[in-house]
Amino acid sequence: MSFRLKILGANSATPAYGRHQTAQLLSTGNKHFLVDCGEGTQERLAKFGTSVLRINHIFISHLHGDHYLGLMGMLFTMHLLKRSADLHVYGQRGLEEIILTHLKYSDSVLNYSLKFNELDPAESAKIYEDKTLEVTTIPLKHRIPCSGFVFREKPKQIRLNKDKLPKDLSLASIGKLKKGEDVTDEDGNILYKNKDLTLPPRASHAYAFCSDTCYDESIIPYVQNVDLLYHEATFLEEKRRWAELTFHSTTHDAARIAQKANVKQLAIGHYSARYKDLSPFLEEAQSIFPNTVLANEGEIIEIGDQP
Repeated sequence: MSFRLKILGANSATPAYGRHQTAQLLSTGNKHFLVDCGEGTQERLAKFGTSVLRINHIFISHLHGDHYLGLMGMLFTMHLLKRSADLHVYGQRGLEEIILTHLKYSDSVLNYSLKFNELDPAESAKIYEDKTLEVTTIPLKHRIPCSGFVFREKPKQIRLNKDKLPKDLSLASIGKLKKGEDVTDEDGNILYKNKDLTLPPRASHAYAFCSDTCYDESIIPYVQNVDLLYHEATFLEEKRRWAELTFHSTTHDAARIAQKANVKQLAIGHYSARYKDLSPFLEEAQSIFPNTVLANEGEIIEIGDQP
């Protein structure tokens, strides 16, 4: 499995009908990334069995309260749990000031270091990279500066074909195979061709998170062909005019972006509190993009390796 997305909250401005504001936990291997942090996020992490101490990187799309007001409580909980590892926070200009103001007037000094990373909402940029993964931003069109995020795996290693490996093959020779090289003797003669003992790398996967945004085809190149696209769909199509006025999207907007970007799967969320029944959201989106799911709180969406 490459990615495991846990939906912690998928409502818009206010909690309603047991639904909470936006927050997601994206896990890959032993890395856990929090994407947005609406009110009560730490409680839902606990409810769903994830310690806040496992999170080292938090990505905040924008500074509307339903996307970050759970952050301060989580930071203080990490402090009380004696966190010592650095915590990296990515957000729009002003987020650092907000956090430092809280700390100043509560006369608090955290046990750990906060590493702030200010986003440029007008440009796409690589903001995180490790050996297997990189994260880039997506410029979104909302009432205030807002960024989406693409989590993309790097190309994976060639796989050894264990059924064909000679039993006496040395570790040095296995290392060569993993690098894509042939196995040779001291004189450079080929003993084993790489293609005969290996399998192609598994596919690399990508997840794109598009927080609050109006319909905007300029994001398509950034989310093209991703395995899973989360795109806000605050309103049903009947409220299109209201969506336009508030710089939000409808179900049809999200589905059209998914269709034009040729993504494999679409998840919609950020539902307006005016709606209790979410089934019309799924019906409307699926009428344009059939492989759509609702981002329901507590559910897990997996993107797995193919055999």
